[in-house]
Amino acid sequence: MIIATPEAMEALGATIAAQLHAGDLVLLNGELGAGKTTLTRGIGAALGVRGSVQSPTFVLARTHQRENGAPFVHVDAYRLGSAMELDDLDIDYAASVVVVEWGAGLLDGLTDGWLAVDIARPRGGAETDDGIEPRIVTVSGHGPRWTDLDWLRVG
Repeated sequence: MIIATPEAMEALGATIAAQLHAGDLVLLNGELGAGKTTLTRGIGAALGVRGSVQSPTFVLARTHQRENGAPFVHVDAYRLGSAMELDDLDIDYAASVVVVEWGAGLLDGLTDGWLAVDIARPRGGAETDDGIEPRIVTVSGHGPRWTDLDWLRVG
């Protein structure tokens, strides 16, 4: 799907958030500046997290409490080299909603499944008059929890 603006990326996050509950894991892939944190902001806002969602680049993981529901954990795995290092963060995956940026190849063995969101910035893509580049987003499910993605149908 094509996501034309940062606002549309946040709206996609809200759509994804509507499906999430404790024990769910979302993997975000994409180059620097692709929109991973913007998508995560949309997820966090729709989940009703307290405080603002920012990239946890320097702290590796931030836990956001919610008024109602499981904690929302936002992980930046860019500096992690293995699944063991991700596991060492001591995240309670079963009791939390977890979003992991830069976690490709690090999730096997941590959970039975996850929702993967790949965000691409097309090279030489057309910008709007405001300098906004559309993104190409591909969502795929891994494991039995995410076999049906019909809820993701876009407009």
